[in-house]
Amino acid sequence: MFLLTIGCRSMNRALFTMPTAALPARLPALDTTLDASALLASDGATPSDAERLFQLELKRNLMEPEDSAKFGYIKLQIINASMKRTGRGFQVFQMVTLMTPSFLGVPLEYFRTTLQAELHIIDVHGNTLATYTGKGASKIRVAMYHGYSQKGAPRLADIEALRQALNEIRPQLANDASALREQLLAAAAPDPVVITATPDMITLGDTPDSPAPTDSTETRVSNK
Repeated sequence: MFLLTIGCRSMNRALFTMPTAALPARLPALDTTLDASALLASDGATPSDAERLFQLELKRNLMEPEDSAKFGYIKLQIINASMKRTGRGFQVFQMVTLMTPSFLGVPLEYFRTTLQAELHIIDVHGNTLATYTGKGASKIRVAMYHGYSQKGAPRLADIEALRQALNEIRPQLANDASALREQLLAAAAPDPVVITATPDMITLGDTPDSPAPTDSTETRVSNK
């Protein structure tokens, strides 16, 4: 089978880019987790690719810079992902014509990924404060000059679908950003120490009741 291994476009630039669209109130520093096991069934992106894209989104748009203190958790879970290859029937014609259409820029085939992801915001006590869902669908062409290689295209198809899902989640999160920030900070604040007064307690500035002192110069008057 013919394998198109060259393409005009830069793969790294296409893989790891996110738009700059910061939340109106960024979330405080959170521990991050990613469940990208759904990608293992495809021949495209790896969980480490998904993690790199997620970290870029957090740094650029969602979260304050890393801090030693953490105020909760943010978890991205890829619920499902599926990939299809289309247009492969055209490869026979390409072979018969000695790949002439490909040299003219005609796509050899397409990789399409559909994906659904969920983003969970969790406070330090393990309470889920909010969950957001996003969907993505990509169509990446395999072509010379105006496409990608057969090796790189499936990887990009998965990442492009994930990028679209994150782009769909971001405006939902933006609507709740201020309230979520307050909830995360409040949950992480130390509990105030409450002291309940008791009858025997002496507070600062108070002295226990005692008999008035006897004045040694007092003159006692007696009735005769």
